[in-house]
Amino acid sequence: MSLHLNDTYVAPFVAARELDAIRPQVEAAHTLLHGKNGPGNAFLGWLDLPRDYDKAEYARIKAAAARIQKSCAVFIVIGIGGSYLGARAVVEFLKSPLYNNLKKSTPDIYFSGCNISATNIQELLDLCEGRDVCINVISKSGTTTEPAVAFRVFRGMLEKKYGKEEAKKRIFVTTDRARGTLKHFADEAGYETFVVPDDVGGRFSVLSAVGLLPIAVSGVDIDELMAGANDAREALADPDLEKNDCYRYAALRNILLRKGKTTEILVGYEPFMQMFCEWWKQLYGESEGKDHKGLYPSSVIFSTDLHSLGQYIQDGMRTMFETVVAVRETGVHVPVPEDPANIDGLNFLAGKDLNYVNDMAKQGTLFAHVDGGVPNVLLELDDRTPRSLGYMIYFFEKACAISGYLLGVNPFDQPGVEAYKKNMFALLGKPGYEKEKAALEARLAGN
Repeated sequence: MSLHLNDTYVAPFVAARELDAIRPQVEAAHTLLHGKNGPGNAFLGWLDLPRDYDKAEYARIKAAAARIQKSCAVFIVIGIGGSYLGARAVVEFLKSPLYNNLKKSTPDIYFSGCNISATNIQELLDLCEGRDVCINVISKSGTTTEPAVAFRVFRGMLEKKYGKEEAKKRIFVTTDRARGTLKHFADEAGYETFVVPDDVGGRFSVLSAVGLLPIAVSGVDIDELMAGANDAREALADPDLEKNDCYRYAALRNILLRKGKTTEILVGYEPFMQMFCEWWKQLYGESEGKDHKGLYPSSVIFSTDLHSLGQYIQDGMRTMFETVVAVRETGVHVPVPEDPANIDGLNFLAGKDLNYVNDMAKQGTLFAHVDGGVPNVLLELDDRTPRSLGYMIYFFEKACAISGYLLGVNPFDQPGVEAYKKNMFALLGKPGYEKEKAALEARLAGN
């Protein structure tokens, strides 16, 4: 097992009887999930994906990644939400948030189509100037505004730079297996395509072609990533709360919610956790935030944020709890140097590993926040390897599904996402939205 739940710092806030009381509900949620009888059961492909993935496509992903590594210096990944967050989280967790600045034999990887920013698009175009470029557009339909606009821009850039025939060898499309605007366009244009599985929602798709192609391009061992996820699939199949840390985590967060803790803060102690936190926030926010229910998912990176949000967490409203991810072995060791003058008074740290100092900061913060009335769930990850990260990804995915069922929502839909799109389309004058456009313009005019 790569991830362990330590309940030492949440035990003062959750009595054993509360876990006993929720146990039958967890077992019922487990039965719904594995029996595939619960809400959203058409989107459970992620459940066995680490074992039952398409082996032929997986081999094509590896081959395409090798070609991309040889043919370009810049790889642009175009997608929004689950179409990019998972891949970016894995690359930064396992490689570095400074991946593009490292000396390496793999291309720089940039992400586009996750906003509608002219400045961001132009900056990426400028970065591509004079360098060989490949792109991977990821979209189930091909009509989502943000990635569709970015694809237009970068496709045009490639065709102008290389001509259509050469450009098509540099465009990789991850989309629906058979339907949709993007699939038809890709087939007509002759682009190589990969599949967004029909039964896997975007925020659960990192271990499919959606995430695996960019991850493989970065040089991450995707065999180990998938093996870790399968380790978790096998280890987290028992509904017993005493044996299943994933289910225990889901139970604890729901108990805390019912006791008035309405915000969950995911805490990392390494900068390489930042994008993983963003992936986690989408996973839980989009899965649970419906029917006016759900924990609000937030995140911090300590010790950095101890000097900003730390004050609020310590002394603010008691409506939150923290879930701390502690990586036991980062693989990097830097000792604190000795300073003969001891100007900063820190010679008592000389010779100590910065990992040890960071761990003591974590320990001190755990004590302080618990003493201040903030429950802390501590998740201890063995190391910073693809196998351990694959395990943690699956752990959070499955805990999210169980937790959503405990909450009484469909964890696999996202009806609220459509509201802004309808308004945006109407205001932009998309055909078929004339009535909505008139109504919104009247509101803008103050009528």
